[in-house]
Amino acid sequence: MASPRPKRPAARLLVTDPAGRLLLFRFTAEDRPPFWCTPGGAVDPGESFAQAARRELREETGFDLDCGRAITVKHVRFTTLEGVDVDAEEQYFAIAVDEARVDTAGHTELERRAMLSHRWFTPEDLRALDEVWYPEDLLDLWQAVLAGKAAA
Repeated sequence: MASPRPKRPAARLLVTDPAGRLLLFRFTAEDRPPFWCTPGGAVDPGESFAQAARRELREETGFDLDCGRAITVKHVRFTTLEGVDVDAEEQYFAIAVDEARVDTAGHTELERRAMLSHRWFTPEDLRALDEVWYPEDLLDLWQAVLAGKAAA
């Protein structure tokens, strides 16, 4: 009998700039093709999802802002960059920033190795992208955020 997958609570961020563009990071790993993903990551022990969202926002983008309440929750299975198969509860937070800048000085060693680039996307840019992005329903979720219709 296979052992159960570890649980991985995570905070994910839909970060939009004043033009409504969405920030995504490109992940390059040795064991899979490159893919794009929203900023965010695992909730540390003793941390709430909201606290993790703020910490991840600060570490990955340089913005230190309250991320508010989660707008949606997703349950997904995937293999982490460290090669661990997990069951993840991902709470998504929408945060609008006042400028399209990114400060990656807070990236961890793993992030410096795997998150080699980032980009602000329009919906059209994302639709035209020939690489995978996550979550799979990102366009729908992002459109709901832009329309003010995303709710927890």
